[in-house]
Amino acid sequence: MVPELRRAFNAAFTEEKHRALLAGLAREVGFAVDFRVSETPIFLDVAVSRRLAEAADDVLAAVTAPGYLEAARRAVPPDLAVPGPEGHPPFLQVDFALTWGAEGELLPQLIELQGFPSLYGFQWLLDRETRRAFPGAVPDGWTTYFGGLDPAGYVERLRRTIVGDEDPESVVLLEIDPDHQKTRIDFVATERLLGIAAVDPRQVFASGGRLVYRRAEPGGGAREVPIRRLYNRVILDEVTRRGFHLEHLFRRDVAELGAAWVGHPNWFFRISKFSLPFVASRYAPPAYFVSDLATYPADLEHYVLKPLYSFAGLGVELGPTRERLRSLPRPEEFILQRKVDYAPFVETPDVPAKAEVRMMYLWDDPDRRPVLVNNLVRMSKGAMMGVDFNKDKTWIGASLAYHPPVA
Repeated sequence: MVPELRRAFNAAFTEEKHRALLAGLAREVGFAVDFRVSETPIFLDVAVSRRLAEAADDVLAAVTAPGYLEAARRAVPPDLAVPGPEGHPPFLQVDFALTWGAEGELLPQLIELQGFPSLYGFQWLLDRETRRAFPGAVPDGWTTYFGGLDPAGYVERLRRTIVGDEDPESVVLLEIDPDHQKTRIDFVATERLLGIAAVDPRQVFASGGRLVYRRAEPGGGAREVPIRRLYNRVILDEVTRRGFHLEHLFRRDVAELGAAWVGHPNWFFRISKFSLPFVASRYAPPAYFVSDLATYPADLEHYVLKPLYSFAGLGVELGPTRERLRSLPRPEEFILQRKVDYAPFVETPDVPAKAEVRMMYLWDDPDRRPVLVNNLVRMSKGAMMGVDFNKDKTWIGASLAYHPPVA
């Protein structure tokens, strides 16, 4: 953290500037953001940013090792397994709590990770609109990006990963009911940046041996467009929960219909909460499959119980009891992770806020390592990061971290 920048931002802050940020986001996409956007970014010095990058690289080294990938075959539920070659995960996210170290420094501690896309388009837009709404708040040369990327280079890297050499018209962002998802602002931002459409999988079908969707024409009507690449944002848990029948996409190899996954759906499970017990790093708190524990830790009040097959924080329990652990019907589907104490280090007009930083990777070349490209921040003043724990609070929600250039 950089106290001088924090104090300067707080001194210059006005509610009008925050409203200008929200208005700028809405103006760009045509609707108000469906989730809370924080009043402030966070400012991290080089040491903390390098620590975050080192921690994320540690985690990814563990979950991309051949031994782990073999063990992770059992992470995919048989009834949700999608046929076809998985390739490698083009999108990787590693979430860290920022905690206090022994010397009062900020240290990252692993919370979760996923082999699934994040808000790559929205974070680009949030950076741009933050700079517009808070002129002068971000020092010259400071950035949210890594590896020497600037906004244009970041978009080009994103284009290379998602669109590749295909016509953007033949690439779709696949999501259930995309116009009504809380993350729809990311879909629209991605469409503006890359020229790809967000398409409901129920509007995708096979025609003439190809996978196609109907694209609206400016003068009215629609035409069938062959799909070459599927940028997958569908979470199969949701497909099952809502009772949709999407066998034409998720029960066959789409290569037979001339298409390819950009992010095979199986990676959602293979790199996920399932991975946590396999990560041995000073940046990762202890985590166990409940089924592997012959005895339970004596201080269960310092642990968190996480179901493997849930998303958006659903089903997470703080401080589970022994009785609760013994009652689990399928203990192999639950992770017990030592709780992390977030550092309340972000000064705000009332009480300090805590932050969780997502390190966002792209992996467009399987012969090289994944590339760290950007970050995403969630801020909280509650016991957890979720909305339910932050009701009626301010200076919390979606944000981003600025830092000096970090290679």
